[in-house]
Amino acid sequence: MIDVVKIALKAGDGGKGAVAWRHEKFYPNGGPFGGDGGKGGDIYFQVDTNETTLTKLRFTKSIKAGNGMPGLTKKMHGKSADDVIVSVPLGTMIRHAISHDLLADLTEPGQKVLIAKGGKGGLGNQHFATARNDAPEFAQPGEIGESLTVVVELRLLADAGLIGYPSVGKSTFLSVVTNARPDIAEYPFTTLEPNIGVVSLPDGRGFVLADMPGLIEGAKEGKGLGHEFLRHIQRCRVLIHVIDMSGEWRNPVDDYRIINEELFQYDDSLKKRPQIVVANKMDDEYAVFHLEEFKKAYPDLKVYEVSAITHKGLDPVLYDTMKMIEASKQEEIKETPTALGEVVYRFEPKKPDFKIVNMGHGKFRVDSAKVDHLCDDVDFEKPEEVYQFALTLQKMGVDKALKEAGAQPGDSVIVGTYIMEYSE
Repeated sequence: MIDVVKIALKAGDGGKGAVAWRHEKFYPNGGPFGGDGGKGGDIYFQVDTNETTLTKLRFTKSIKAGNGMPGLTKKMHGKSADDVIVSVPLGTMIRHAISHDLLADLTEPGQKVLIAKGGKGGLGNQHFATARNDAPEFAQPGEIGESLTVVVELRLLADAGLIGYPSVGKSTFLSVVTNARPDIAEYPFTTLEPNIGVVSLPDGRGFVLADMPGLIEGAKEGKGLGHEFLRHIQRCRVLIHVIDMSGEWRNPVDDYRIINEELFQYDDSLKKRPQIVVANKMDDEYAVFHLEEFKKAYPDLKVYEVSAITHKGLDPVLYDTMKMIEASKQEEIKETPTALGEVVYRFEPKKPDFKIVNMGHGKFRVDSAKVDHLCDDVDFEKPEEVYQFALTLQKMGVDKALKEAGAQPGDSVIVGTYIMEYSE
């Protein structure tokens, strides 16, 4: 089962603005005529309901969007790069690999989220003409696209999940009550990846049912399919615990106890999760005797007697599961502050694109990939380019930050591989 992958993302860089001049017959004075660079491509993640695992991303180490094209003459914009859209299953969570911050939780079909933003295109020299300088030989470089490494994790999003030991009949149950067609065989770990189907009740209601890979003792420690299974269970509203009452493979009494121990030790909150206990394979000649022993061991437990292979006893399970799901949804609405359609916005001030380092003895350093990128495209032999570069730093807030850091007129400021003099 592929449900956690690590991917390096690099959004596209913006194209460089153009330095160009107007050379037309009836415009003898010409003038700056350079267009802006195109925008770099963004990287989005989008839910595709046809995807059920992250298998397609298994060998994807990095994803890179294209760069914007440089600006053209006659004030024409360079072409923007195409965005990259990564298709992922419903229930995918995206975290920053270093900070572990949750960047996105994709819980709606078709939901689309921007993860890495492409850089803006640089401005052409047409934007820098002033009364003082009507022929600017300067154009901005494009901004650098965002780059980060993310951990993409799938936690299956289903209304109800079938749990139990391998070969207890979960896949058969799913195939009978939904249109899903999972692999079915009489050996452990037939189900290696979750299978999903939709249960449609005669009254028009329905819910999403997932067949989870089988658990074994020690799953919480990673044995068998271990954590790959357990992380999916956390997002199911109702658990349908299927137990093989034929006793052919295991002891039903022990199975129920062990499975719940594994669940609760992995996540204590699962004790509060509604659970329906299904005694499967009641068509077996020994099932009645095993069921009697099971009820003696757990006298307060409501047990649903079914035979998935003969389709008997399934309706009460499905209707009661539906009731529990609806109750769970109502409880969520009561607890959610945005239940009336309100949207809560939290103001988060934008972090600066640079960091000022006081090196002592009147020396300061500007640490910034964005500033270094701008610096690489400046010809420090041309005063007009240096002037425009200084204006850009001022707009970014570098001058203000230097002053707050204690810089005095005449102090040295290291920008990229150059040393500039600070002045107010």
